[in-house]
Amino acid sequence: MTILSVSQSELVQIHLPNGRTLEGPRGASAEVFLKSVEADFSAPVVGAIINGELHELTYPVTMEAAVQPVTMADMDGSRIYRRSLTFLLEAAFSALFPAATLLIDHSVASGGYYCHVRGRAPLTDPELAQLEAEMRRLVEASLPFVRKEVTLAEAVAHFESQGYQDKVRLFAHRHKPYVTLYQLGKHLDYHHGYMVPSTAYLKWFALLGSNGGFTLRFPRRHHPTELLALEDFPKLLSAFRQYGEWLERLCTDSVGALNDAIQAGRARELILVSEALHEQHIAALASQIAEKESTRLVLIAGPSSSGKTTFSRRLAVQLLVLGLSPFALEMDNYFIDREATPRDENGQFDFETIEALDLELLGQHLEALIRGDEVQIPRYNFKIGRSEPGDVVRLRSGQLIILEGIHGLNPRLIPASLASQSFRLYASALTQLNLDRHNRVSTTDTRLIRRIVRDARERGYSAAQTIARWESVRRGEKRHIFPYQENTDVMFNSALAYELSVLRPLAEPLLRQVSPHTPEFIETKRLLAFLEWFLPLESDLVPDNSILREFIGGSILKEFKIWGA
Repeated sequence: MTILSVSQSELVQIHLPNGRTLEGPRGASAEVFLKSVEADFSAPVVGAIINGELHELTYPVTMEAAVQPVTMADMDGSRIYRRSLTFLLEAAFSALFPAATLLIDHSVASGGYYCHVRGRAPLTDPELAQLEAEMRRLVEASLPFVRKEVTLAEAVAHFESQGYQDKVRLFAHRHKPYVTLYQLGKHLDYHHGYMVPSTAYLKWFALLGSNGGFTLRFPRRHHPTELLALEDFPKLLSAFRQYGEWLERLCTDSVGALNDAIQAGRARELILVSEALHEQHIAALASQIAEKESTRLVLIAGPSSSGKTTFSRRLAVQLLVLGLSPFALEMDNYFIDREATPRDENGQFDFETIEALDLELLGQHLEALIRGDEVQIPRYNFKIGRSEPGDVVRLRSGQLIILEGIHGLNPRLIPASLASQSFRLYASALTQLNLDRHNRVSTTDTRLIRRIVRDARERGYSAAQTIARWESVRRGEKRHIFPYQENTDVMFNSALAYELSVLRPLAEPLLRQVSPHTPEFIETKRLLAFLEWFLPLESDLVPDNSILREFIGGSILKEFKIWGA
């Protein structure tokens, strides 16, 4: 074989997952290549994975590459779209209302971010219409999002000049000497993550006034080019507002403020007050349950890694203080035999559907226990996938049952006759401690990082394994948990202002073990970049009854049980 020295070709090839190969000018952007095949995809392309690395569409292709288009139906694509849409909103808002401050607060389940303003009265309906019209004008103009890498000092000076003290505080703790900023017209800001190439991509959005602020509506992944009907979530909004008030009491309304407190030696104070606020809320919930004399059944639901187990045990302790002795009934013991378990669309056993439970037997046992009858509780043998006889139980007069599980708020879980005797609780980590006024911290990311740490410690799973399972976990939550969250009587927010600082030194070594040549590596890089914003805290400062202990270990409540018979 003869090896020849040749000049570099002016053309380069990319290889798509569907087997197609495209050839174009070397150095052309991923956008140029993928525009030619955009009809092949069911959702708009907003990014690309090039040789295993996530990139913006403006990224130049300089060598032969395997390219996987990222669409709005993908997790990374939906993040790119929503982040770009937030920047569009911010630019339009600053042009129309330069003396006011826009804050992006939290997500809403039907597709949107709840926003509010400071420095002026809430936007009126005509003003919201004007703001939306300005956003659409910018979309029609097809203006580029210009990516700029500047020194840290330049970024801080810019934000000082704009009066963005939350961003100044955030960058005060940054170790990298540079910052990537984005510019739209005259508006320049920092956004954590990638953007679409231009405003022309941002066709699907709407603004709707709500609850003293407004919602920036955007498509959900499973309907990437349409807006779903905006549902009302008053209890979820109330929980977020309560947490916002807690952050104000703690003087930690942003990650920069949290880092300032840690650097100033206030970590212990911050932890103690955060935990005291949790305890105060749990005690208040116990009092509400006790005051409702008809309550015989407490139902607790929530998504993965929300801290339901520790929450339910701390609630039991508070009920004991009030003279009520709860009996913990485990929902998992009511699984039907494995061979009868329904299967999902992939033919796999679906253990998360409510049909995987023996609802008739559960209902009979709940009614019998509340009547004061003796009941033999089943025990589910997970090794063989069958139900076996368990403990024989009879409750004392007036004794409560605590039933915790993902279906706790589904009306089908219990007989209708017990509804009036039930008190329903929903627990979730509803993080509202954002990086700054425009860069929100996802509640889902907080739960994922909790789970990575817990899975490694308790189940021996690698971070890659937990990340690989996470999409399936979230799919189950969207089907079986989130649709029923407003059925709750009260929401409990298990988020702690300081927790990501404690989780960072535990999660980072696990994430750094993920191989660069795996599908999970892109998500790993994103989580590592996110955790870099938090100054680390030692876990020995965390109280042994904290909800965080459920994930980092050392919980005094791990073996806690209330015996009711």
